[in-house]
Amino acid sequence: MTGTPPVCSVIVPTRDRPERLRACLQSLSRLEYPRDRFEVIVVDDGSAARLKPVVALFRDTLDLTFLRQQGAGPAAARNQGAERARGDLFAFTDDDCAPRPDWLTRLATRYRARPTDAVGGLTVNAVAGNRYSSAAQMIIDAGYAQRNYESSPFPFFTANNLAVPADGFRQVGGFDAAYVTSEDREFCARWAAGGRRIGYDPAAVVEHRHPLTFQKFCRLYFAYGRGAFQFRQAQARSHRPVPFEPAFYLRTLPRHALAGRAPGEGIALLALLVPWHLANTTGYFWQWLCTARAGANRPTLEP
Repeated sequence: MTGTPPVCSVIVPTRDRPERLRACLQSLSRLEYPRDRFEVIVVDDGSAARLKPVVALFRDTLDLTFLRQQGAGPAAARNQGAERARGDLFAFTDDDCAPRPDWLTRLATRYRARPTDAVGGLTVNAVAGNRYSSAAQMIIDAGYAQRNYESSPFPFFTANNLAVPADGFRQVGGFDAAYVTSEDREFCARWAAGGRRIGYDPAAVVEHRHPLTFQKFCRLYFAYGRGAFQFRQAQARSHRPVPFEPAFYLRTLPRHALAGRAPGEGIALLALLVPWHLANTTGYFWQWLCTARAGANRPTLEP
């Protein structure tokens, strides 16, 4: 990168995962970016575990700020971190992620070239041999392929590898703290609705270490189904209904499950799409029911 690098704020929400947070901070301490040009802000979302000792290990190697909030969720945690941030660019990742050494340099280079654009990087599964973690990453990869074309009205990048210009982040109001999941999907849609662009840099890589069991896999996608209902309802109220995309289920997902894999591995991932779809659909209908009970105005059941 030529010239003076922009000041960057790396914002990490965390909760009750001290060992994963330590690994994340270790990776951030290895970033190939000038130490005086970036800060790290860790926001503890009401942990029972003691995280301060973990953060203290890195105070000599990182410009580090530690904040706390009382269980308001990751969206609120990212917003709190952004309120304290002094960077020109906000780079978001999660406590179970390890950005590669050139990650921030690549995001900052993209920001220098297009200072009003947000940019999403590539997230890779770093839990070898875990079919549930592999399936979860495959579903994200398929979503990127389906939705992140040039003129997409609903681009989507996960908040564990997303960089946003500070001015633009503040102008759109940050993440919607009403979301427990799908807050990144909602943010990207709202960003694009204002005429802003989100680019993709697959060379900006974050390694995601999220080991899953079958039970955790189902719980995760039940929660995502609930977030999907919130997202679709919000878009419908904004007169931007989200279209149902049968090609995603019939073509994009199977292609990503089978591509570049041994036949047995690909078939195993295809089989996991059944409980994924059931959990996701159940969460969607559960959130519809909760919303219908809570509100005087019965919500419409979007597909």
